[in-house]
Amino acid sequence: MDEETRLIRAGQQAGPLAKTVGPPIQKGSTVLLPNAAALYDDDAFVTYGRKGLAAQEGLIDALSQLEGAAGTCLYPSGLAALTGAMLAVLKAGDEVLVADCVYNPTRRFCDQVLTRFGVAVRYFDPLQPPEALVGEASEKVRLIVLESPGSLTFEMQDLARIAELARARDILTLADNTWGAGYLFKPIAQGIDLSVQALTKYVGGHSDVFMGSVSARTEALARKLDDGVVHLGWAVAPEDAYQMLRGLRTLPTRLERQGASALKVAAWLKAQDEVAQVLFPALPGAPHHHLWKRDYRGACGLFSFVLKPGPARAVDALLDVLTLFGLGFSWGGFESLAIACDHQLRKRKHRRDYGGPVVRLHIGLEHPDDLIADLRIGLDAYRRACG
Repeated sequence: MDEETRLIRAGQQAGPLAKTVGPPIQKGSTVLLPNAAALYDDDAFVTYGRKGLAAQEGLIDALSQLEGAAGTCLYPSGLAALTGAMLAVLKAGDEVLVADCVYNPTRRFCDQVLTRFGVAVRYFDPLQPPEALVGEASEKVRLIVLESPGSLTFEMQDLARIAELARARDILTLADNTWGAGYLFKPIAQGIDLSVQALTKYVGGHSDVFMGSVSARTEALARKLDDGVVHLGWAVAPEDAYQMLRGLRTLPTRLERQGASALKVAAWLKAQDEVAQVLFPALPGAPHHHLWKRDYRGACGLFSFVLKPGPARAVDALLDVLTLFGLGFSWGGFESLAIACDHQLRKRKHRRDYGGPVVRLHIGLEHPDDLIADLRIGLDAYRRACG
């Protein structure tokens, strides 16, 4: 053979790969098949690298075990997982019920994309009793989208009861389980049909990689998800899948530490004169604590607190003096974060008065005493700005 041909053929794997503790990172769009018959046998062979190879398959298997699922699909972001799950089961003429406390980009997709394709969207009060929610659903309702605890204000829904009532009416249920990370809470065990995670957050754990997952209760739903991934061309990189699988190994340890620190910080905040209330269902005495205690094995590091009434400039003053809390919208990593929430809360259909400005915190892996000291400086700034 000519040298050009030898260079093309050189360096190919000649034998079995060495066994390591993690799966190999296989980089390839082309998958070489064993024979001509396999070219169109999609059920028996992976025919194209976009569907994922060893690292992706390892992560899929691990997540399915974690979620207790019949199957799991991967998506390039948490938002893509939410939108992909909805697109897989909805069609023109359907109606979807969405918890009003849902993640704001999910709301944007529902309002600006689903409605454009003929899917009616109705937002319901997350505190609405399950019997009223499902009982009042029209015959066109195909899916109920839940988030418990809800983004920003942490309302909890009785997912098991909603799932039970919805299944009796042949309505599917979807739960954004990013707060529970598949470890603190198991939606599928509660009867939920689709469990969605932004793996970007707690599973990744280091704020440096994007990915999402959807786990299905039944094989039929898993096939619908897989079809959607194929038809819309979603893919995740093997390096990213490997990082997610690595993060998954330490997920319980990180969640335990961050949950304990969050409870300590939340209890301290509850006792401060500038704070009206703490919105953290894991905190004894907080709203919906009974549901959290019944369904969850622990808490993560994300919660909100309500300041006593004051102007927006005072909230800005609080945030601007913080040094250990970064100002950022994502969460689930090793670092602590803070955001003001009122701007997003104005977009809700079912608004309620929380008694003052709402601030959301993500408690990272810093020592909680240091975080408390930082927040004390912030609360002092808030008090001064309020006059």
